[in-house]
Amino acid sequence: MTGYSDRINHAFAFAAKHHDQQVRKGTRLPYLTHPANVAMILTRYGCSEDTVVAGILHDVVEDCVRDSMTREMLEERIGHKFGHSVLATVLMVTHRKVDDDGIELSSEDKKEDYLARLSLANEDALWVCAADKVHNANSILSDLRRTAFPETVWGRFSVGRDGTVRWYRRVANRLREVGFNAPIVDELDAAASALEQV
Repeated sequence: MTGYSDRINHAFAFAAKHHDQQVRKGTRLPYLTHPANVAMILTRYGCSEDTVVAGILHDVVEDCVRDSMTREMLEERIGHKFGHSVLATVLMVTHRKVDDDGIELSSEDKKEDYLARLSLANEDALWVCAADKVHNANSILSDLRRTAFPETVWGRFSVGRDGTVRWYRRVANRLREVGFNAPIVDELDAAASALEQV
């Protein structure tokens, strides 16, 4: 790919608008650096335009609900602007706040629900999931290598070092359990292993 299409650029603009003022956890980096990196990872693996667009938008529904913008409004906008297949992919990798019965999920239950729903996810969603986790895990590794105080990095996460490391390993294992064995899962495995050894 020699450059991003108009549709992908439109997705970046949409994500930039909705993630405006947000920063990466524990840093001053604009949040948009994350979906941009996810898009680059997906592009590196030759994923389709729909997959790249979903990768750019994957956190919008989860992180951008505000007073003037409900979840339903965000979903409607994504479906209208980028198509219902992109919206479906985004929703498959969105942590849910409530289960199918409307019961609010705890932080740990959200993770269990996310892992369970990967068995229902389409291939695009599995790619987005893997790329998201590859970038997050490698970002943590980079931050750990740049600091003399690793506790400042692990302190960003409510589950601490052990819970964070375990999460990336569990996602990698779950992707394989559901039959997703693309090379990106090897990359996620390597990042999880590196975190385990830090």
